[in-house]
Amino acid sequence: MTTTGEPHTAHGPYVDHLGLHFEQVGPDRVVACWSARGDLLQPHGILHGGVHCAVVESVASVAADRWLGDKGTVVGVSNTTDFFAPVTVANGRLTSTAEPIHRGATQQVWSVETVDAAGSLVARGQVRLQNLR
Repeated sequence: MTTTGEPHTAHGPYVDHLGLHFEQVGPDRVVACWSARGDLLQPHGILHGGVHCAVVESVASVAADRWLGDKGTVVGVSNTTDFFAPVTVANGRLTSTAEPIHRGATQQVWSVETVDAAGSLVARGQVRLQNLR
């Protein structure tokens, strides 16, 4: 994992379950790689939409936490995720990238885009987080 500043280490067991591997963690951008697995699929064989939502919130939360630093912690208050293409285990490695839309004293808004191994956009989410000081 490449980082800007101190590495973020408190990802938690749910992030571990999702299989997120943080490739870049910084206050202005976070990149995580992961893959669709059989236990993350809905009955029709495609990645469950809730997994996309969880990844979006997880990556945005790591980014927002890194930006806020030791001034407090963050909690998600809104998550909107759009799905553009179905993902199956055959899609290979997925990459989710968080970038800031707004960072203020009390709230942050981050955009997270997920692309497949071919670079095609499969999902995009936006998360609003509350800064708790």
